[in-house]
Amino acid sequence: MRLFNSLAISATGLTAERLRMDLISSNIANINTTRTAEGGPYRRKVAVFAEQLEQALGSRQGYRGKGVQVAAIVQDNSPDKLVYDPSHPDADPQGYVHLPNINIVTEMVDLITATRSYEANVTVLNAGKAMAMKALEIGRG
Repeated sequence: MRLFNSLAISATGLTAERLRMDLISSNIANINTTRTAEGGPYRRKVAVFAEQLEQALGSRQGYRGKGVQVAAIVQDNSPDKLVYDPSHPDADPQGYVHLPNINIVTEMVDLITATRSYEANVTVLNAGKAMAMKALEIGRG
């Protein structure tokens, strides 16, 4: 594996985790949204990651890792939260309001996980950069 391949793999991880953090922040921002363009409350969105593979020429392994990509952004189909509030403008005839299916604890755990993954990719990127700098120093003599 070449040095720049590992940097490119780390870059795909950074991009994927940044998108995941964007989705989490969007979910948290819409935690009280009861009206959307599609109708009904906001639905929680989740990123689905997939491994990127590259066929290795002349290798016995056949494929080697090329990083991660976001395969899809899907909606969580868990049921809405029901809150009794007859004074709310979006309350149904029984007085219940359908709130988004977002649990703030789950979102914070996902955010911490995404942050740790982002930091791990930055660490790999910095290690690769340090190795490249040391290799250049060897060339100076």
